[in-house]
Amino acid sequence: MDKVALTAAGLYAIVLLRAGGTFAVGWLAGAGARRGRLAERISTPKFRSVERAIQRWGAPVVAVSFLTVGFQTAANFLAGSMHMPLSRYLPALFVGGAGWALVYATAGLGALELLARLFAERTVMGAGAVTVLLLAVSGVMVYRRRKAASANRNTVADES
Repeated sequence: MDKVALTAAGLYAIVLLRAGGTFAVGWLAGAGARRGRLAERISTPKFRSVERAIQRWGAPVVAVSFLTVGFQTAANFLAGSMHMPLSRYLPALFVGGAGWALVYATAGLGALELLARLFAERTVMGAGAVTVLLLAVSGVMVYRRRKAASANRNTVADES
């Protein structure tokens, strides 16, 4: 079997289990999540915007969420917590999950092969590429955390 097809099949199984599990947890949590310990986490602006999108667009939002970073978990959890019917959720899961698996299988394998070849042929450039990638990811994470902390400070200041 082709390397990309095998990788895509493995990733597809993973995404079906992960996203389906997130949906199931959301389904079980339901309305109780808004009153318990999770209330603070699911009342963030990100979750509220995802909830509004799901209420308005439903299954297509779930399917498209697989092409985003950081949105798909919220979309699957909220689809479950809002008790989206399985007849609408499962097709969105199958289509969105297939897209996610194909993107990550092709782009992911391509990136890994490029890095492997770079390390084999020019080790210093390979190490430099990984270093730049790690610094970029770290920079984005620090920026997002500072932005979120600033937004939280502003929200608290506005409430007082």
